[in-house]
Amino acid sequence: MFKDRNSPLYLAWRRFLRHRPGVLSAVVLLLLYLMALFAGFIAPYSVATQHVGSGNQPPQRIYFFHEGQLRRPFVYALKKERDPVTFLQIYKEDRTQPMPIRFLVRGDSYSFYGLRSNLHLFGVENGTIFLMGSDKLGRDIFSRTVIGSQISLTVGLVGVAISFVIGILMGGISGYYGGWVDLVIQRVIEVLLSIPRLPILLALATIIPSNWPSTYVYLGIVAVLAFIGWASLARVVRGQVIALRDIEYVTAARALGQKDLTIIARHITPNISSYLIIAATLALPGYILGESTLSFLGLGVKEPMASWGLLLADAQDLSALSQYPWMLWPGAFIVLSVLCYNFVGDALRDAADVRSMD
Repeated sequence: MFKDRNSPLYLAWRRFLRHRPGVLSAVVLLLLYLMALFAGFIAPYSVATQHVGSGNQPPQRIYFFHEGQLRRPFVYALKKERDPVTFLQIYKEDRTQPMPIRFLVRGDSYSFYGLRSNLHLFGVENGTIFLMGSDKLGRDIFSRTVIGSQISLTVGLVGVAISFVIGILMGGISGYYGGWVDLVIQRVIEVLLSIPRLPILLALATIIPSNWPSTYVYLGIVAVLAFIGWASLARVVRGQVIALRDIEYVTAARALGQKDLTIIARHITPNISSYLIIAATLALPGYILGESTLSFLGLGVKEPMASWGLLLADAQDLSALSQYPWMLWPGAFIVLSVLCYNFVGDALRDAADVRSMD
């Protein structure tokens, strides 16, 4: 992979591999994005499929032994009973009805990036399988969480891509030209940074019309997050550009008649790329939390789309949550992804530190 074992890139790679929490987090993030990529195939049901009579069903356990005999993985069917103490309906396993888990089964149709398919990774015949339980409408929380990852995980990537383009461009122009250009851009940045994040999220999100299609709402949320996310990056980029704009190779490129934007893009930006990679990794959790916050408050994506924040909104009722704790599963995925991004960001920051021991 690396021809020169003494190259800075190879030494940084070694430092990254020594950061075990960062490496483990990178593997977890890779698995999460693979889950999002093949969400329709992994989820046994579609995001809107309702199973009549299966509302608020608890998660089903996977078994390998039935009546003392080893069998292929299976789940037991659940049947409703009346709790003699609370008089509430509860679910009990019907030990006489093992339902084998089948792989590569046909089910609800879904779109795989323009291609229609109804093939799913797993499922059961003549029954339902709820690995994370179901909501009050009988929809599979596992399927909705897997499909919801497409929104929650990609909003960060798209938002960071947009905000970093704006931040690098504005910060580069501000630091490279200085003078009144720098003064105007810095005042705009100060205005954006002085506005509290949550109120501006709420204010801008309410501008999005309620009758917009779900795809437009998603793009609107990305635009809102990107609009408020570039200011802090632009300020740091400005400082980096000021330190590099009078360096020899930049002066030589200017003397050769290269355009200013070309100098910023080809000669200055690559020299701050290590910082930009780390900053992007540390900024992604903020976008995930921002989208989750908006969706949780009902200002983000709406049905029939799903995101982790929208699914977590079902857990607002504490009385219902005490009876159906599995509604918190989407929140666990939010915490996991944010922690993993922070660990990876720390690992990248340590790897980029040339003063660390090799």
